[in-house]
Amino acid sequence: MIKKILPIFLFLCITSQLFAQLEYAPVSHPVYDYLKRMSLKGIIADYNSASLPLSRQKISEFLIAIENAKIKLGTTDRKMLNDFMVEFSYDINNNLKKSYSLFSDFKSFSVFDNDRQKYLYAYNDSNVSFFWDATGFVSQRSSKGDSLGNNSILLGEIGTRFRGTLFNSVGYYLRMSNGQKIKGEKKDIDFAIATNPKFKANTKFTYENSNFDTYEGYLKYSTPNEWLSLIAGKEALTYGYGYIDKLFLSTNTVPFSFLKLDLAYKSLKYSFLYGSLKGDSLGRDIANKNIATHRLDLRVSNKLRFGFWESLIIADNAFNFTFLNPLSFLRSADYNAGENKPVNKNNALLGLDFEYQPITNVSFQSSLLVDDLNFATLFNNDKEGNPGNDNRFGYQIGAMWTDAFMIPALTASVEYTKLDPFVYTHRTNKSQYTNWTLPLGHHLSPNADEIAFKLTSNIYNRLNVALTYQHQRTASKIVMSGDTLIANYGGDINRGDGDVVRSNQFLDGDRVDKDIIKLDMTFQPIRQFFIDFEYQFIYYNLIYSSRKLKDNYFFGTLRIDF
Repeated sequence: MIKKILPIFLFLCITSQLFAQLEYAPVSHPVYDYLKRMSLKGIIADYNSASLPLSRQKISEFLIAIENAKIKLGTTDRKMLNDFMVEFSYDINNNLKKSYSLFSDFKSFSVFDNDRQKYLYAYNDSNVSFFWDATGFVSQRSSKGDSLGNNSILLGEIGTRFRGTLFNSVGYYLRMSNGQKIKGEKKDIDFAIATNPKFKANTKFTYENSNFDTYEGYLKYSTPNEWLSLIAGKEALTYGYGYIDKLFLSTNTVPFSFLKLDLAYKSLKYSFLYGSLKGDSLGRDIANKNIATHRLDLRVSNKLRFGFWESLIIADNAFNFTFLNPLSFLRSADYNAGENKPVNKNNALLGLDFEYQPITNVSFQSSLLVDDLNFATLFNNDKEGNPGNDNRFGYQIGAMWTDAFMIPALTASVEYTKLDPFVYTHRTNKSQYTNWTLPLGHHLSPNADEIAFKLTSNIYNRLNVALTYQHQRTASKIVMSGDTLIANYGGDINRGDGDVVRSNQFLDGDRVDKDIIKLDMTFQPIRQFFIDFEYQFIYYNLIYSSRKLKDNYFFGTLRIDF
């Protein structure tokens, strides 16, 4: 009898000590690029980059798997793993032995410790974990060129962050910050807004030329093994396999508030999201603009994955339980939402994508976005139809190669993206696929395409350098007669009216070609102290007016994450 009871007792004792950290690591965290490379190298299985972020607990499980196979890693990857094992040491070991808490051990003043993860304050017991951090930066940003002009602005920001897990089932997170222009004029603020989307969502900074503030925060409930998770809050999310930019849901805008349900079982993962967006209609605020999305991921094998995604942008409707149903088809739900007539005021989008890894270190992805689809006029773009011009697609195909050209820790990516005229837009000008007028999907405007190349290298474990080249073709034109729209060529994401006035042809309108070269560098000389460098050169060929423009801008940033 004792022999039967003892194993059960030991199991309960051990599992009671397991403390899953359920809060997310933000999508901007470099650990995701590392996990992607480890997945391509065959070190870990079941990593899916098409639905981020992941919980710290899930990330720690991947890190443990990499630690168990580290004999297969090169020198730089091993050192990077050691850094991540320290940063996620509490999530892995459920203790604070590899951490330093300033307000718990102020006498040692180890803020420049290079071997421990540092916090303002850290606490844990059998039921609760609590971590308090400070964040901040000082950033000099300058530009010189034909369209941006000559600008120079110095910005500073200070913030704080609280996170942890309660009773092994509820994760919490709150990050808030306040920034200020230290030096610069009104035109310099306009330059800062044009080159960083988060400033666009700060009305004080935009209109009063004063401070800017940001926050993210959420509560997350999860069952053991995270087969079910419920999240309420505001946090950056991404959907899609894009290697350089995402076609479905990206970080090209600021985070928005949402309710989210995640279900995961073996090779299947399903997500439902209902959120609130900031919208306008030709410069006029919209009182209510919401988003509903479904995402289903299927892992056929460690080499092949498929995804299905759908989204609905809902305008002028504060709340409707029809769209809160996590198991529905959103386009059909929209048609059955109680409207007296089918005015199609909401914007429905569908997406299909897959990723295939034929050999070690190499993967391919392809994505299709369907904004509007009418089989009756599928191959006919004439304005005559019922209605005409109602087939709009976005396409993306890409490849990724890690340890590229036989160079360890070098990753090469190439990606082609094409957006038909009026993709992401809507005829009402209220249900565009935007938040704060910024795209929720790819950074390209409609009626455009792009071929992009990116090289990312960890020179050593705390120095990352990325070089990106993009060639873009865009076209846009709107013709007005007084207040009457005469023609819209479908190149403005915030204006979708007039799509049936004329036949839509790709790259019709005022054609502009762009060549963009971008260099990014992140250096961490001491753990949690960073130096960021960004340089961007843009060459514009304004084909419609036979002019050429050049712009350069530079960011230099000192920041802490402590």
